[in-house]
Amino acid sequence: MNTKPLFAALALSFAVAAPSLAQDMKTKSDGNKTKTTTNGMTVKTKAEDDGKMKIKGKSDDGAKMKATTKPREDGKGMSGKGVMVGGAMMTPDKDIVDNAAGSKEHTTLVAAVKAADLVPTLKSDGPFTVFAPTDAAFNKLPGGTVNTLLQPDMKPMLAKILTYHVVAGRLLASDLKDGQTLNTVEGETLKVSRKGNMVMLTDAKGGTANVTIPNVVSSNGVTHVIDTVLMPAK
Repeated sequence: MNTKPLFAALALSFAVAAPSLAQDMKTKSDGNKTKTTTNGMTVKTKAEDDGKMKIKGKSDDGAKMKATTKPREDGKGMSGKGVMVGGAMMTPDKDIVDNAAGSKEHTTLVAAVKAADLVPTLKSDGPFTVFAPTDAAFNKLPGGTVNTLLQPDMKPMLAKILTYHVVAGRLLASDLKDGQTLNTVEGETLKVSRKGNMVMLTDAKGGTANVTIPNVVSSNGVTHVIDTVLMPAK
């Protein structure tokens, strides 16, 4: 009897579900790679930028398997899994604003979006790609800048800065190419630099921001967390 297909099915099930019943399970993780050994079976998984997961397995008796899984799609291109951001799970059944509101690291951004009256826009169908600065990113600005921007008479300037972080369409990290120019909703451009899986954006004033958490998929677009506030030229 050929047991390899059976082993492949069992290994794939193990890799996806990771049962906790194994008594001798050992797991090692390195970034987007994981190696798990249990009951004479070794499974290696690697998560890709586009949400795919590559899985390789080998048992002590020599049986091998190889598979690639894809995130579940619901017809709008939404991934079936979530991404942890700021202590909360960002899930594709929520819109961009509702997902951001759950992050403890994006309280300033959420407050700014409300102050600029951009909530209805970012809760609309879109789709949008949003580069979302963390609270730490806003803290890099000169002292008092954030409080000033949140004042009612600064709404036009605040809206201009925030929409400079928004691009029309749904762009995953795999869609961002080295040297690419992005046209923002504000009207000016951002330049993409890429080295391997690391993505950096350069704004109109020459400032740079790194994408620290990519591919946070929402029902009306995708968010990429960045570590610096981007500034338009005007």
